Amino acid sequence: MEITVVKDAIHAFSSALEVPAIIVLIAMVVLTVYQLGSAIVEYFMERAGKRLDVTRALDAIAGLSRAETLAALRKLPFLKSQQQAFARLLENREMPVEEQRIFAGQLLADEEARLERRVHVTDVIARIAPMFGLMATLIPLGPGLIALGQGDTKQLADSLLTAFDATVAGLCAAGVAFVISKVRKRWYQGDLTAMETILEGVIE
Repeated sequence: MEITVVKDAIHAFSSALEVPAIIVLIAMVVLTVYQLGSAIVEYFMERAGKRLDVTRALDAIAGLSRAETLAALRKLPFLKSQQQAFARLLENREMPVEEQRIFAGQLLADEEARLERRVHVTDVIARIAPMFGLMATLIPLGPGLIALGQGDTKQLADSLLTAFDATVAGLCAAGVAFVISKVRKRWYQGDLTAMETILEGVIE
């Protein structure tokens, strides 16, 4: 009797999760589509045809005054936030070199944190979308198996259709999100490396 009560409670709990799991899964699919569009826009607006030669950039700012250095850096294909970081460092160019290096390290860390926040969403989707896809797959299979035992093929077909759709949606969202994260991380790693080099060049 007690085992039956426990089984009924677990069944009621899992059944209650079906709709929330599907809603979360749909939200992640929509969010993945948005992130894909955002990455495409980012590429064409900020990266397409913009290649930075760090060595030439360092040569271009060598020996320049603060205003001249800032003007030269503004011509380089850095992100707006990175240009602002260069400007802040140049505003404090009168500080001792060691203090400038500490300040530059903080600016670099702030930019790294900002870029990490940008890829955090797709990282989360890549990890949890398959979980919610699996939940939305397994939960409808229970009623489907019961329907199979009762000879209700329509209920079985509906349950299987929901299960398969949830699996595809979860895996598709996770796969696309994973690719977006990998591409953006490669972009941002290059950005941060170039930014660190230019910051050091500004200090010197």
